[in-house]
Amino acid sequence: MNIKGSLFLVLVLIAQSLAGCTGAVLDTTTEPRAGLSAYPTEIQEGEMVTFDARTSDAIEGIIKGYAWDFGTGDESTTIAGFTSYQFLDPGTFTVRLTVTNDQGGEDSTTVTIRVNGAPKINLTIPTDIRAGDIVLLDASDTVDPENGPMSFAWDLNDFEDSDGDGDYRNDIDSTDDMVYIPTTSSGFIMGSLTVDDGAGGISYQQFEFNIESRMYKVVWVENTLEWDFDDYLAQGESWSVNLTPGEAARIISYEALLELDQELFLPPDNFTLSLNVVEDGHHRSSQTTPGNITKNETTSAQLNDTDLNPSGTNDVFEADSAAELLESLLNTTGARFGQGDWIWTIVATAADPDSFIDGVPDPDTGNDWTLTITITVLTPVLTEVAYD
Repeated sequence: MNIKGSLFLVLVLIAQSLAGCTGAVLDTTTEPRAGLSAYPTEIQEGEMVTFDARTSDAIEGIIKGYAWDFGTGDESTTIAGFTSYQFLDPGTFTVRLTVTNDQGGEDSTTVTIRVNGAPKINLTIPTDIRAGDIVLLDASDTVDPENGPMSFAWDLNDFEDSDGDGDYRNDIDSTDDMVYIPTTSSGFIMGSLTVDDGAGGISYQQFEFNIESRMYKVVWVENTLEWDFDDYLAQGESWSVNLTPGEAARIISYEALLELDQELFLPPDNFTLSLNVVEDGHHRSSQTTPGNITKNETTSAQLNDTDLNPSGTNDVFEADSAAELLESLLNTTGARFGQGDWIWTIVATAADPDSFIDGVPDPDTGNDWTLTITITVLTPVLTEVAYD
C-alpha cells in the first residue's frame, strides 16, 4: 500500500471514531428533578389547594413546563411552577407533577390530598299538614361520605327565639335525627337543620312548611231545654236559681210558667217571678194573676220572649280546630244573647194567712208553687270534611 492509501485508511478510521462519539452524546439526556409541595393537604370539599413546584431543578438548561394531573380527571399545564385547584368531591386524591427541561428530560413526583366530605342531608317533611297535626321531620337518612359519626342541631322556628339570646336563627331545639312538632294553629313555619361530622364538614339546610286550617260542615240543630222546680214560700221569702242555658248553644226563645196551688181562702196569694240575664242586661218580671176558679185555673205568672238570636247558617267553614270554630259561631256579633248566667227569682210578695199553730195545716195552700222553664236553643253540630 502506498502512502496515499495508508493516509486514506487512517482518515476513514478517524471519521468512524468521531461518528461513534457524536452518536453517544446525542443519545444521552440530562433529567430534571421534580419538587412539589401542597397547602393544605387536608381540606373540606369545595376548598382550594395551592401547589408549588418552584423547588424543581432543570439540572441542565431550563424547565420548559409543568404538567399537572389532579387525580380527578382534570389536567393542566403551566409555565410557572405553581397553580391551584378546587376539589369539589370528597375522597383521597394523588396529584402528579411532571416537569420537562429543554434537554428533553422529564421527572415526576406526587402528593396526596385528602378531601373531607360534608354530610349529605336527606330531610323529609310531610305534605298536607293541618292544624292540630303532629309533624315529623325526618333526617335519619342523612349520610356522611366518610361514614363518621354526625351531630344534629335543629332550629325549629326561625320566628321564635327559644334560647332568649336575641338571635332567632341560632337556637338548638333538638339534637335528634328525627323531631316531632305539634301544631295548634295554621300558619307558616321556617327553620333549619345543621349536621356536623366532627371533622370540619358542616351541612346546613333550611326547611319550611305551611300548616293549613281544617274544614268543618256545620248543621244547626234545634233542641229544647226544660227545668222543673217546686217549693214552698212563706210571705216575704224568696227563692232563686242560676242557670247557664247558652253554653255550647245559641238561645232562640224562652218560656217560664209559675203556678200556685189552689187557694182555700181568698184573696189569692201574690208572687213575683223575675229573670235577670246578667251579661246582657236583660230584666223581666211578672206578678201572679188569679185564674178562673170555675175553670180550675190556678194563680200563675208567665215570662217569655222570642227571636233572641238569629238562626244559624248551615255551611262549610274553615278553622284550626272544632273548639275554635264552635267558639267563633257562638260569639258571632249580634248572636251572643244569653250565654252568661240566667238568674230566676220567685218572691212571695203576699201569702196570707199562714197557720199560727204548729202542726195545724196551713189554710193557705197557695204558698206551694211549681215553676217550669223551657228554653229553645240551636246547637251547632260539626263534622270534619276532607279537602278536595
